[in-house]
Amino acid sequence: MKFTCYRDKVTAITGSITQQLYKLNCLLAELTRSHNSFNAFQIFHQIHSSYHLDPDHYTLSTILAACANLRSTVAGNQLHAHAIRAGLKAFPHVTNALLSLYAKSEDLVSVNRVFAEIDRPDAYSWTTLLSACTKLGDAGYACKLLDQMPHGNVVVWNAIITGSAENGHAGIAFDLFQRMHLLGVRHDNYTFASVLTLCTVELLDFGRVIHSLVIKTGYLVRNSVRNALLTMYFNCESVTDAYEVFEETAANGHDQITYNAMIAGLVSGGRDVEAFFMFKDMQEVCLRPNELTFASIMSSCACARVAIQVHAQVIKIGFSNCTSVNNAAITMYSVCGDLLAADMVFRSLEEKDRVSWNTMITSYAQGNLARAAIMTFLQMQREGIEPDEFTIGSLLTSSELLVIIEMIQAITYKNGLISKTQVSNALISALSRHNEIKHAYHIFCDMCPKNLISWNSMISGFQVNRLPVLGLDQFSKLQVSGLRPNVYTLSTVLSICACISSLKHGKQVHGYILKFGYFHETSLGNALITLYAKCGVLDWSLRVFYMMTDKDNVSWNSMISAHAQHGQGKEAVHCFEAMQDACGVKPDTATFTAVLSACSHTGLVDDGTRIFNSMVNKYGFEPGVDHFSCLVDLLGRAGYLDAAEKLISDKNIHIGTNIWWTLFSSCAAHGNLKLGRIVAGVLLETEEHNPTVYVLLSNIYASAGQWEEAANLRELMKRHGVIKQPGFSWISGDNDEADDHQLDHFDATKHVILSCDLNSKSSGQFPWEDEAVDYLAAVDEILQLTEDFAVQYDSKIIDSAGNARPFRNSQNIW
Repeated sequence: MKFTCYRDKVTAITGSITQQLYKLNCLLAELTRSHNSFNAFQIFHQIHSSYHLDPDHYTLSTILAACANLRSTVAGNQLHAHAIRAGLKAFPHVTNALLSLYAKSEDLVSVNRVFAEIDRPDAYSWTTLLSACTKLGDAGYACKLLDQMPHGNVVVWNAIITGSAENGHAGIAFDLFQRMHLLGVRHDNYTFASVLTLCTVELLDFGRVIHSLVIKTGYLVRNSVRNALLTMYFNCESVTDAYEVFEETAANGHDQITYNAMIAGLVSGGRDVEAFFMFKDMQEVCLRPNELTFASIMSSCACARVAIQVHAQVIKIGFSNCTSVNNAAITMYSVCGDLLAADMVFRSLEEKDRVSWNTMITSYAQGNLARAAIMTFLQMQREGIEPDEFTIGSLLTSSELLVIIEMIQAITYKNGLISKTQVSNALISALSRHNEIKHAYHIFCDMCPKNLISWNSMISGFQVNRLPVLGLDQFSKLQVSGLRPNVYTLSTVLSICACISSLKHGKQVHGYILKFGYFHETSLGNALITLYAKCGVLDWSLRVFYMMTDKDNVSWNSMISAHAQHGQGKEAVHCFEAMQDACGVKPDTATFTAVLSACSHTGLVDDGTRIFNSMVNKYGFEPGVDHFSCLVDLLGRAGYLDAAEKLISDKNIHIGTNIWWTLFSSCAAHGNLKLGRIVAGVLLETEEHNPTVYVLLSNIYASAGQWEEAANLRELMKRHGVIKQPGFSWISGDNDEADDHQLDHFDATKHVILSCDLNSKSSGQFPWEDEAVDYLAAVDEILQLTEDFAVQYDSKIIDSAGNARPFRNSQNIW
């Protein structure tokens, strides 16, 4: 509506001045209610500049409301000054309009100043003040003000309770609710709805008490209270109670919001089938699904056929142009694995918002289509839509090239997104995956604040970049940062301890798990089984296994592998048989790999072949490369080389080079020169420069007494420039651990340590131990130990002082 139209209306208004002002005030109110603030200000300007019309208190309160909608403090201050000059501030609706203006503009100082000038504040004044205080972070002051106000008005209590609930002050909201009850102030539907939404699993009993109070006071018939009860029970994971509320109130009739609450709650609880039945019931009672309904139901679709039917209903009902529904459809199709359909929905969108672009980029990222994700991002920028932290996170997750990651990092700095913790965490993970650990650590050091994901990403980064000691040191620093490690942190640290066979640190982490009550976590029990097995303490692995209350497939697989690593093939087979009798688990492909490996290393040919046949015939698994490799190893170690060769020669079986390597090792072990030469020829076709082929074949020649052929082979290695790398192992002598293979790279590692400001005092042990050891001194001690290590005999090593000490060699000898 153009201003010229309103000017004509102004001039057309006839009659007395009072009648003209009344009609203009009505027009002004209509424009304000429709949020047509620009034209409202034009009308006010006409009134204010008129010779015969003066704005009255109704005019001023209405234009102040329009000003509040715009959050315009500049215009609001001018109107405030006019109210004082014209003497209109004495009217309650003018001062309340001023309170609302400053509250919406988040100017708490002005709110307090205006409220202090009110002689007799009414319920609206108190409500606005208390709501502003709680929403703007001063809930304590709001509670003090509560003592100065009349206690009987429920609207004022609701203002502070709702404000506290919406701004993270759940404790204050609960206290006020109980205080309200003690003072005899009757709760209403708004009070109950606000408090019920705050109840979590820990407060389920309190929520049930409120439920009883709702029934007692008769507010269960109110839809808002009923929906809040449903939401509370779903948030507390009490689906049965939610169904009872839904069924008990069915006689009063359910509205659209109630069905949406049920569908969303069932979807969040993983009850997708029940959610679809509820969706069907909703339509049978002639309630039309809205965009929230479809957003919930689409998030539960994992079947392409069902997804197509739901999308067809979206189009039929008329939501085909709704951006939020189409965003949900893109996610739905990507979850179903139909990225072509997701792309078609995306392209058909007339109005794409940032969520639309992010959803499509995330879909490509989850589908491992990094190029498509990057191209979509570039198109997003050409459309003038700036990325946010979700865009950057998805791109970094899918990026396979370091140059792309560096480009994305530059964009984060340009757009100021590097200050977002989520973005920095994603950068640390991406750079760590591409061996840029020093760069990742610099970002980590610059972060403020750091959350637990930041620490987890850094510890995991050190692990994947083969810097386990730095990973343990980072975990030690996490302990003194004030954040408590979670299950993922502890699982990663246990993996580091297992990787370097650090029994000492592993036991400390185990103690931490017991101290803080994490032992019920199955993943940590599994990690402990692996740790103790790799450290050579099988009885501890067994103790952890038997103490676990919930064992999954990984638990059984870890225990079978632990027996296998210690050469206990029979025990591994018995564990496999016990797993078959256990409830809730059944063998998977990894289980068969572990038990077949155990059979191969202990010569259990009959058990191995029986288990292999059961995998195919009883469980219906198609054998993979690892399974065939174990079977070939089983036959080869037992001397059945012809049978192993026959198995490999089967044209129906896809054979990888690792299986040929398995057979080659068996040929070397049994001195089978004829078959060894054939296998060596096959391997040299793909691995001509691998020194192990030449060395093993040379050993086979030497075992057969053909010394000249062995020497010729060694000479051939020299002519081809093939050099055999020296072997290495990780050893532990008392409290010192060292990897003699890392000597050549240790200076570079130490440079990373120094350049990353790790030269401060840091605990060589974890913070819950009494003694602290300087970290760099411990590193130098490891260096000295490894450099001085020259003689070992009878399970002893010679340390730098010339003393012989026992050591534990954790090298995997298979």
